Amino acid sequence: MLDYFDIDAKLSQEERLIRDEARKFVDERVRPDIAEHYEEATFPTELIPEMGEMGFYAPNLDGYGLPGVSETAYGLLMQELEACDSGLRSMASVQGALVMYPIHAYGSDEQKDEWLPKLGEGEAVGCFGLTEPEHGSNPSAMETQAEKTDEGYVLNGSKTWITNSPIADVAVVWARDKSEADTPIRGFLVETERDGVTTNKIDEKLSLRASITGEIDLNDVWVPEANRLPGVEGMKGPLSCLTQARYGIAWGAVGAARDSFEQARDYALERDQFGGPIARFQMQQEKLAEMATQITLSQLLAFRLAELKEADEMRPQHVSMAKRNNVRMARDQSRVAREMLGGNGITLDYSPMRHMSNMETVYTYEGTHDIHTLILGEDLTGIPAYNQ
Repeated sequence: MLDYFDIDAKLSQEERLIRDEARKFVDERVRPDIAEHYEEATFPTELIPEMGEMGFYAPNLDGYGLPGVSETAYGLLMQELEACDSGLRSMASVQGALVMYPIHAYGSDEQKDEWLPKLGEGEAVGCFGLTEPEHGSNPSAMETQAEKTDEGYVLNGSKTWITNSPIADVAVVWARDKSEADTPIRGFLVETERDGVTTNKIDEKLSLRASITGEIDLNDVWVPEANRLPGVEGMKGPLSCLTQARYGIAWGAVGAARDSFEQARDYALERDQFGGPIARFQMQQEKLAEMATQITLSQLLAFRLAELKEADEMRPQHVSMAKRNNVRMARDQSRVAREMLGGNGITLDYSPMRHMSNMETVYTYEGTHDIHTLILGEDLTGIPAYNQ
């Protein structure tokens, strides 16, 4: 595996073990069939409980049977999952960072007791309802509403591009509380079996095909007061969840790029043209050298991000820079790897084109590349360009 600056030497024994076990799981249980799932636009749902047994869901959280591993270990896990396919990392990332994290951080004791063990073990599946048909990059303009009743809330609205929603048991839904004058944004745990909830699947995707994506439609859905997340209101809630998920993406994208590099390097060493392996040609070596350099830089950025997170010094802008850079890098380098494979590279026999296609989604979701650029621009200048 590509580790040019020997980051492995800085890892603890536990971190190496978690990485190696994740890699073994991927190689034995997922990789053999992932191309078929990609082609068929399906996710290996039978592995969801097994991934829970492996501790893949929110392992960096404490209590409720969760492992409480280091942030570096969590990042390494995301890297190994995405080295297989972005859909695999997305499932685990949504379950852990976007569903279990807000329950853990903002939920009541009863909500934590009810949901965290089941979600952590993969006995239940969650999804995160923020993006709406008319509000993506500007989620604060959301139109989904919650109206207070005597014993709970009635929710109305639509969410879209929701990973896991068609198979989810519970959705973390963010809505404006129209019962109050300033209509604060609140989070609600909405069981998908409730009357008025529909979770239609989005088909015919050309990217992230090995991932189940859908909508959440809420039509006069009643939830009890006990289903509201009591510990947060306003955009701090959903944005803090996105920070957690983007952290995992910054690590995961490196895995997709690394896998693309390794396939390209192996192919170049094995593919004979003009009397020898194409790896002997300067043009191919230049591509490999540049790929290795860019992947290594992204590895170092992710590793430092983990150090900041462990020290509670990580800011959302740090995550924006890492997500922006590492996903762009993976998008670019998977394309170079596909190029090195020639015509064979457009088949499902090789992973780089699948990674390249997936990166178009990762480049867009959880803050587009341009939005993260503006976040950094505001942090560097003090001027919010998107509010002009």
